[in-house]
Amino acid sequence: MNVMNAAVLVSDPVLIFFIVLVIILLSPLLLNKLRIPHIIGMIVAGIVVGPYGIGLLERDASFAIFGQVGILYLMFLAGIEIDMYHLKKNLKKGLCFGMYTFLVPMVLGTVSSYYLLNLDWLTSVLLASMYASHTLIAYPVVSRFGLTKSPAVIITIAGTIVTVLGALIVLAICVGIYSDGSFNVGEVLKLMLRLVLYCIVVVYTFPRLTRWFFKKYSDNVSQFVYVLAMVFLASFSAQMIGLESVLGAFFAGLVLNRYIPNMSPLMNRIEFVGNAIFIPYFLIGVGMLINVGVVVKSWDTVYVAAVMTVMATLVKWIAAWLTQRTYKMNGAERSMIFGLSNAQAAATLAAVMIGFNIGMFGEEVLNGTIVMILVTCTISSIITERAASRLKLMQLEGHSEESGTAGRSSNTLISVSNPITAASLVELALLTRSPYSKANNLYAIHVRNDNSAGSRAIGRNSLDVAQQAAASVDAKLIPIERYDLNVVTGLVNTIEERDISDVIIGMHRKATVIDSFFGSKIEQLLSATHRMVVITRCFIPVSTITRIVVSVPEKAQFETGFRRWVMSLGNLTRQLGCRIIFCCHPDVQPYIRGVLHKERYDIRAEYRDVEDWDDFVLLANRILDDDLFVVVNARRASLSFNSGMDELPGFLQKYFSRNNLVVLYPEQFGSDVATAASSIDPLVSDVTATPSGLWLQVLSYYRRLIQLRKRFTQRKRVKKIDL
Repeated sequence: MNVMNAAVLVSDPVLIFFIVLVIILLSPLLLNKLRIPHIIGMIVAGIVVGPYGIGLLERDASFAIFGQVGILYLMFLAGIEIDMYHLKKNLKKGLCFGMYTFLVPMVLGTVSSYYLLNLDWLTSVLLASMYASHTLIAYPVVSRFGLTKSPAVIITIAGTIVTVLGALIVLAICVGIYSDGSFNVGEVLKLMLRLVLYCIVVVYTFPRLTRWFFKKYSDNVSQFVYVLAMVFLASFSAQMIGLESVLGAFFAGLVLNRYIPNMSPLMNRIEFVGNAIFIPYFLIGVGMLINVGVVVKSWDTVYVAAVMTVMATLVKWIAAWLTQRTYKMNGAERSMIFGLSNAQAAATLAAVMIGFNIGMFGEEVLNGTIVMILVTCTISSIITERAASRLKLMQLEGHSEESGTAGRSSNTLISVSNPITAASLVELALLTRSPYSKANNLYAIHVRNDNSAGSRAIGRNSLDVAQQAAASVDAKLIPIERYDLNVVTGLVNTIEERDISDVIIGMHRKATVIDSFFGSKIEQLLSATHRMVVITRCFIPVSTITRIVVSVPEKAQFETGFRRWVMSLGNLTRQLGCRIIFCCHPDVQPYIRGVLHKERYDIRAEYRDVEDWDDFVLLANRILDDDLFVVVNARRASLSFNSGMDELPGFLQKYFSRNNLVVLYPEQFGSDVATAASSIDPLVSDVTATPSGLWLQVLSYYRRLIQLRKRFTQRKRVKKIDL
């Protein structure tokens, strides 16, 4: 069978898609055994089955479309997975690397092209701009190792934007000079002006539109389609003003980054679709462009290809080495920067095609570029995978040595009572849990005290919704359907049986006028267990929260569970990428800073001095609709308890009834916990039970009198908490 017949046999779209899926499936399975990155397998498979191989497939419109979508998807993932706090923190280093990886290739590439390839100066500059640009083709390797927040990765991504933009400007200048015979400064200034206006429009419109859409439509499919639509809108808009579409996709990722947490169903769907379909299609399409036969076509082609490949690799290594020396980085970080920035693909291919079509490049340069793409992509994949494994090992070793809670178990229990709130409770639990805990089990429980068919159906449905929410982010959730005397008894027994550390429960809705704000069930639960209890009520999706404001009582640092709740809020802030503001006594602030520093929570944390516990009422006009207000409360027998906390339910009901709210009771040990009264209602306890209980009640009222006197003497003092 000849090549033409083979191509005819696989012209059917169904069979073409089947062959591509087989390549995507088998490449990782076969090459993993040989310790070869599967990215190389995709490219090699494209060479073999493409028109320059056995001719099994033709690079038709489907590969052109899916390939273009794949490179845009790749840049979008790089922008959406980056941590904005770390980006701002390493922006100076990224800009420095961007200058290195642009200027070094431009200087050395121009000189080598002029003297070694005998090109004129203008053509040499254009060829050097191809060396300067690069494609993050090995980024899926970094994502698979969970190193997207590594400083070396962030520096490389920031530098990529600088060098691609610089290469684009050089390309426009060279083409203009070649076509018009002179350098047109006005065109370059117009391009920069269009770039500035484009950034302003996207930054202003995309976040507002996204927040509105996510609040109004919570369906995962609708949100996924919306995100893709915004990405391609940004890419097309960038292309319309004369920029590369990949810059638009990356910028869209940075803008939408804030609204798509890493541990969310939407992020899981975005990564899955890209890594399973679009990005492999792009890699296979790159392989189809490579004609290995051009290497042996003539010695001139071999020479040009060798010079281009060596220079493209050498200049990127020098740029990575200079960055390492400038900021005293280790060898693994230098290898990561070099590996990610060495691959030449999309931007390089576009530049060489433009130069070839207008007559600046000959066929030798075109063929040499194809060989350079193959070699640099191979080197990039191998170096990046080796560097990623080293960095991941160093990261795990460093965390296990410095973190005091790395090996501590963290079992979370979510109480689900109905299917409506089950998914949101699971999402909050996933966002607050630590990924470094030795045992990090997630449980969902529905407790019923009757065996009716309706009660069983509600319980089963609630647990199914909870399981689906956890499965959407590849998390394992263990459902528990329990029959017990009441909800509190079932929860307490499960806490002891499963060694639960955190309990997450939805906030009670008042059924009658005489009903308390939290409800009797939560009050009884707080009296019966010393574990951390989180009571939550959110009116908007967690991903659309802009700030977290935390009210912390005095002496909170002396509680047993202080470290755990600080870490939970640190995890939540890191996942959401928002700002967290701690309103607390000055004596508490150093301890919060210490926990965040030791556990390596590089988050935007701010602190406000609050002298009195009841000052959080002054925050009522400062808490916005998109904020999450967290109140760290205390049980009556705890060290941080004060009599002013008895008024907490009334304050929350009066001043924060429309705010997103979390009331957190830290873990607390002590022999009085099981019999102590709740901080919600002083009359819950039996004051005639024991002398110790009566003494505790008298002490509580004494504290209350002191607090009232203090408020009366400070009534005329004007307070203001600026958030």
